[in-house]
Amino acid sequence: MKNALYTGAVLHKRLQPFRHRFVYRVFSLLLDLEALPQLRFFKHNRFGLLSFYDRDHGPRDGSPLKPWLEAQLRAHDIDPAGLSYQIMCYPRLWGFVFNPLSVYYARDAAGTLRAIVYEVKNTFGGQHTYVFRADAVQSCAKSFYVSPFIGPVAQYHFKFNDPAETVLWHIQEHDPQGPLLIATFAGQRSALTDGAILKAIATHPLMTVKVVAAIHWQALRIWLKGGKYHAPPKPQSKPNGGAAT
Repeated sequence: MKNALYTGAVLHKRLQPFRHRFVYRVFSLLLDLEALPQLRFFKHNRFGLLSFYDRDHGPRDGSPLKPWLEAQLRAHDIDPAGLSYQIMCYPRLWGFVFNPLSVYYARDAAGTLRAIVYEVKNTFGGQHTYVFRADAVQSCAKSFYVSPFIGPVAQYHFKFNDPAETVLWHIQEHDPQGPLLIATFAGQRSALTDGAILKAIATHPLMTVKVVAAIHWQALRIWLKGGKYHAPPKPQSKPNGGAAT
């Protein structure tokens, strides 16, 4: 089953210069980009209770995502020949979505994970990608403005599992003062069916709106605690994954 639904929770924990923590319940879809599900309550590039639009990802112009992914891999000296792709992301719910992080899994013909692409968005309209071989240490310098309360000099450390019955993402961010932020997503797999979709909507009826509302609410709480504001750079990273300035 290359398509699935994962229900779980996102956790953010800020470690310095003060403590700040929040958890909220979410669900994500794991989608095979070449074999999207055919369901009553899931639609591709058109409105549905849940929907997936190509223009929400990659080059953001509605074109197929596979050529863009192949270009991302080539730019990082990874041969995309024979690879297929899955994406894990929030779907559009009632026609609305914001994905702070979408993850692409690139697999060979045997199903072995060969590369992973992290697609990061911010609320200012910017987007950036971090690309790794699946067997590599996934650490890199921060190259993209995300939070106005985190400075530009930082290091990311990504850990992940290959989605199976469970999925786990773990991102730790360090700045010059040491460990700064831990962000995780842990979820439990279920088959992607119309019944599972209705259950997910019933238990998370405004999830995608809540994601954006939570980002701004938590930013306000951090500001009230004395968080230092860092203005966004100009220009922002291009949607194709070009380097931020």
